[in-house]
Amino acid sequence: MKQDEKLVRIGRTIENFYVQKMVSADLIEAILYSINAGGKRIRPLLLLELLEGMGLELTEAHFQVAAALEMIHTGSLIHDDLPAMDDDDYRRGRLTSHKKFGEDMAILAGDSLFLDSYALVAEAALPSQIRANLIAELSQAAGTFGMVGGQVLDMQGEGRDVSLEELQVIHANKTGKLLTYPFIAAGLIAELAEPQQEKLRKTGQLLGLAFQVRDDILDETASFEDLGKTPQKDVAAGKATYPAILGLDGAKHFFEEQLSAAEILLAEVEMDIDFSGYAIRKIIESLRLNDEGKSRCSSL
Repeated sequence: MKQDEKLVRIGRTIENFYVQKMVSADLIEAILYSINAGGKRIRPLLLLELLEGMGLELTEAHFQVAAALEMIHTGSLIHDDLPAMDDDDYRRGRLTSHKKFGEDMAILAGDSLFLDSYALVAEAALPSQIRANLIAELSQAAGTFGMVGGQVLDMQGEGRDVSLEELQVIHANKTGKLLTYPFIAAGLIAELAEPQQEKLRKTGQLLGLAFQVRDDILDETASFEDLGKTPQKDVAAGKATYPAILGLDGAKHFFEEQLSAAEILLAEVEMDIDFSGYAIRKIIESLRLNDEGKSRCSSL
């Protein structure tokens, strides 16, 4: 299946979930406003490409798990843009949810996306133990022990000196665990042996770290048109970033190291099991930056 077709079907899976029954049309409008705002959708794409690389034919259940991951990510962006958090007026080139619908509705839309994601996984036509494991791992990646916990550490790090080791802990949780989830979920769905699942997990962790370093670099080097949001907000907020600690050139080198290490582990998985990492490698390569530190590909 082509990548564009996957993107369309991810969106359709989410829309179908919300139109099956409706309590508040206004809430659904706010939810779908953010869901349909575009964006990379790299997390669900990684999951689907991994499953196809393992020879699995994609089913509705796979798209439900992928869509649930995108729902949590979108909910996190809605909350991240709130005045009490990063306070941004634009996301993906248009008004943020709270600017469009008000803070109260934005908070509730984010809440819905967080909670509804687990119902979507629970509905997936997969063996019950796999569903239970997928839900447990998604909770670990998104909640107190993952994204939310990392967000707290990130807020507490504003305006103070943070070491490279501390910064990596912050972002391993805030950004890394949701990007690692597709690799964990693929291993669970394909019922791989533990050693192969662990290699996939480590690949996802490396990619998650690289993605955050890339985000920090782009915050300093890219324009509003490139980012679809206000640039250089991390610097203005006094946040710890990889360019602040390593310098811009050092951050670029560190970023490239993480991507290359992820590709090496991916090659090991290809040797261990019947798996083609071609599509994943293409996604990794699309993340690389040009010499000016700008994205080579804005579509992912």
